[in-house]
Amino acid sequence: MSFLRFLMLLSLVCWIGGLIFFAFVLAPTVFSVLPTTHLAGNVVGRALTKLHWIGIVSGIIFLASSMFYSRLTDGTAHVFAVRHVLLCLMLALTLISQFGIIPRMDTLRASLGEVRSVPIDHPERVQFDALHVWSTRVEGAGLQLGLVAVYLTAQQLDVR
Repeated sequence: MSFLRFLMLLSLVCWIGGLIFFAFVLAPTVFSVLPTTHLAGNVVGRALTKLHWIGIVSGIIFLASSMFYSRLTDGTAHVFAVRHVLLCLMLALTLISQFGIIPRMDTLRASLGEVRSVPIDHPERVQFDALHVWSTRVEGAGLQLGLVAVYLTAQQLDVR
């Protein structure tokens, strides 16, 4: 059972740690170091895609190991436990970002070139900026849900 707890914690650490690193270290650094925002956007976009796949795999591992752990310890998988619902919401947000928002932003970035050089009222720039706002909200919401899931998981694993 300690291996299942390890998998649960490792999956959360990888996902939540990746989100924190991305938001507070990678993205700001890339945009301040690279010579153009177009290059920085390309780097951040590729990194975000990799982070999303880490999240998808981590979410599946967490859900499987957590439900199996609950089944072994309590006799039931607790499918609708709050931590499981939160992880499913995180997965949904990640999938929306990965397969809905990011591809549209990539298409707009490719057609606009250097986004900052396009007038702020240009329709494609307006659309790109709106998608960027939604991308930031979705990632932020995922991080907040993840932090609550970490707390709830720590409570569940608290052995006295």
